[in-house]
Amino acid sequence: MAQSKIRHFDSKINAISRLIDSAIILVTFVALMDLFAIDWQPKHVWSLLFSIILFHFFAESQDAYRSWRGTYVRDEVTAVLFSWGTSIAILVAIERIVINEQTYATPFLIIWFIVTPIELISWHAIVRMVLGIMRSKGLNTRRVAIVGATNLGYRLEKSFDDMDWTGYRFSGFYDDRKPAPDRRLEDEETIVIGSIEDLVTDCRRGKIDIVFITLSLAAEARIRLLTEKLADTTASVYLVPDLFTFNLLNSRWVDYQGITAISIYETPFAGIDSMIKRLEDIVFSLLILFLIAIPMLFIALGIKTTSKGPVFFKQTRYGMDGEKIKVWKFRTMTVTEDGETVTQATKNDSRVTHFGRFLRRTSLDELPQFFNSLGGSMSIVGPRPHAVAHNEEYRAKIHGYMLRHKVKPGITGLAQINGFRGETDTLDKMEGRVKYDLLYIQTWSLLLDIKIILLTIIRGFKGSDVY
Repeated sequence: MAQSKIRHFDSKINAISRLIDSAIILVTFVALMDLFAIDWQPKHVWSLLFSIILFHFFAESQDAYRSWRGTYVRDEVTAVLFSWGTSIAILVAIERIVINEQTYATPFLIIWFIVTPIELISWHAIVRMVLGIMRSKGLNTRRVAIVGATNLGYRLEKSFDDMDWTGYRFSGFYDDRKPAPDRRLEDEETIVIGSIEDLVTDCRRGKIDIVFITLSLAAEARIRLLTEKLADTTASVYLVPDLFTFNLLNSRWVDYQGITAISIYETPFAGIDSMIKRLEDIVFSLLILFLIAIPMLFIALGIKTTSKGPVFFKQTRYGMDGEKIKVWKFRTMTVTEDGETVTQATKNDSRVTHFGRFLRRTSLDELPQFFNSLGGSMSIVGPRPHAVAHNEEYRAKIHGYMLRHKVKPGITGLAQINGFRGETDTLDKMEGRVKYDLLYIQTWSLLLDIKIILLTIIRGFKGSDVY
């Protein structure tokens, strides 16, 4: 059989969805122009064009056009609201700040801003409702079987149950292996209704429409034999790789001229996302540095008048991809350690100055790191950088520790707003911090960064373990 490319399942449906969304934005804009008796000008055409382009850009980044069979309604609504709100915000910012012109009256913008997402969400909801009605009456439904009563198979079956509007009707598990840990489950929720031969027979008789194979990657020979037998049926066959046996970090699939590869460890900041992250760092760094310029001046004077030594302290840390960087801080100690051995600050540490203790408890000693963020060696949000000596210690003790360096280190992060700040005097504390660091990399989004920044402002400047 000739080899073929692996294509996205819903590419044509998604193209139609994008086209209808564009038409809704267009028709709403034209209707409002007529309602407000606004004469068409070239700037209106550009505004309409940019609004559609920006919406689709952010919608794509939010996976708004994933298969409806695998997407929750709330996720789709969130994606549409975020994409449209961000698009209008950028459009208004360009108009009011860059061009310094008010193209539209405020009522026009308010109505356009509110009505358009309501229309977009409504038509998506109507399609789901119609499909749900059709499938509840037995139309456009599929009878599904899972090969392999495994943990992965159980998770897949639960997904079908949770989204019954997808039209998948689960028939049962097929497995001819003996029950064993990590191979075949045996409980009331994973009842095996037949062997592999029974599955092939049921497929030939038209009792099964779709087969999902959830056997382990080590069962390549069994999978190949099974697919050869199923080739003599009309059932659709899907292979579900058990990739969750790996500690996936921002996994994604890519296509190289028809050859599909799946990343196990990868940074979330590839392609356009790296530009978004960099723009975020520049904008927020400039804004924050403007606001804290005078407080930083007073802090510098306080350091100079209360202890001997330089105002700033630069320490070598690991940056993105393990490259060494110099991290700026206000000096809070009587020593400036930056060698192979660095002792963490502890409670009542005699090396910490009185003024330095205040700076450390309020995290004000970290303010110079906004220069690092502006320069590009750090980000505002990301895993906190550790001293090189600590990295070398913990990389041997904590599995996956160095994966936190797949992104730039940050001034604040998911671990910090969840209580993992300051001294990590036990292995458990460091493991907790690393767990949140990796979770941040796995789930990164612009919204998550904004949430972390806001929570840091609200509750992130104090910590009981900060000495």
